[in-house]
Amino acid sequence: MKQIFLGIERLTTATSLLGACLMLLVASSLGMFQIITRFILETPAEWTEVLIRFSLIWMVFLAIPAAFRQGAMVRVDLAHRRSGPRGRQFLNVVVALASMTLVGIIVWWGWDYATRGRVQTVIGLEDVSMFWAYLALPVGGVFSAISIVGNLLDPKRLELETAL
Repeated sequence: MKQIFLGIERLTTATSLLGACLMLLVASSLGMFQIITRFILETPAEWTEVLIRFSLIWMVFLAIPAAFRQGAMVRVDLAHRRSGPRGRQFLNVVVALASMTLVGIIVWWGWDYATRGRVQTVIGLEDVSMFWAYLALPVGGVFSAISIVGNLLDPKRLELETAL
């Protein structure tokens, strides 16, 4: 069961990281497009600013699961280094519970904002609902929750291990 979950976790984390990379590509491409249209063609495309902002938001929330999986988000390095194996296991559980609580709040309020934002349109993109911008919070939160559990089952602390 553990191996099946870790396989699913690897797939979801890789998918979210791929999505984050694609959002970075979108943001940088739109940024270049905006520079060309504004300073070379002298006809700025205002809609690119909004899409750059949305893609950066999505990028961050899709990249967070990879950081959780590597144990790089919430770290208690000194306590982790000084404690024994049982203490480390206890710290891992405490950090996972605290992280899951935070992610649960983000998912809850992110979904609430997304559903409320359905009726609001994006300035500069009149036909696009704010739902799509706010949806990054619950989607990233769900991916993050899977990564947190994956890190609890199979801890990855490469930086900490090499520092010893």
